[in-house]
Amino acid sequence: MKVVDFLKQKRDVLSQHPFELKDFLSPSLRDYWLELVEKANNSHLGSLINQNSTASNDDAVDAPVEVKTEVKSATKPTSEEVVAETEKEPKKPKIEMHPEAEKLMNELNETLGEVIHVGKWLTVDQERINAFADVTEDHQWIHTDPERAAAESPFKTTIAHGFLTLSLLSVLTDSVDPENQKFPTAKMTVNVGLNKVRFPYPVKSDNRVRASTKIQSVTPIKRGLEIVQELTIEIEGVRRPGCVAESVIRLMF
Repeated sequence: MKVVDFLKQKRDVLSQHPFELKDFLSPSLRDYWLELVEKANNSHLGSLINQNSTASNDDAVDAPVEVKTEVKSATKPTSEEVVAETEKEPKKPKIEMHPEAEKLMNELNETLGEVIHVGKWLTVDQERINAFADVTEDHQWIHTDPERAAAESPFKTTIAHGFLTLSLLSVLTDSVDPENQKFPTAKMTVNVGLNKVRFPYPVKSDNRVRASTKIQSVTPIKRGLEIVQELTIEIEGVRRPGCVAESVIRLMF
């Protein structure tokens, strides 16, 4: 049997029974049936079925059955559906904060972007530079040979290693003095690392330097806080800084 003849026969049967086929279908099959009917009515197949039906049933008195369709409109999910979908996502465990950690976090969040600490001046002399050269085995003449530096260096004197300047951040920010700690309520400070470091201008021998601190962000972690801070080493009498670093530390309570 041809598909057209089959559909025509089914249409004749439906025209003699005043019910809708979709009423006997399950909800899932009903959606497919309605979609099929809608596509058939809007396609060449639908018009072909109508033409064959009219040509072969000129004496029929029954009017053609109008198949009702229900088109589901796209709707926004309800609040219950949103909640149900959200509950499927794994929830992050809530961090129980130490009272002192929570207090410090609130205080630091009120000072974001502001200078919260300025350290004392420290002299970077040739003896310190030579000691750092011995430890790192970096004895380049620009650091350790004052006579040659005076004659050949554009700075006319020796300069500190960039890493020496960077290593002074701990003492310049009062992070290693037990009598003058920057975060006294914390039991321990751990250096996690640096996001970025720049040396805009070299520190010359016998320059005095000091560091200032700005808090960029404070994040609660297990048993403490993670703090991102901007540290700037100022050179006395020089407009450009000797070092600018974005440091990440963790305070344990």
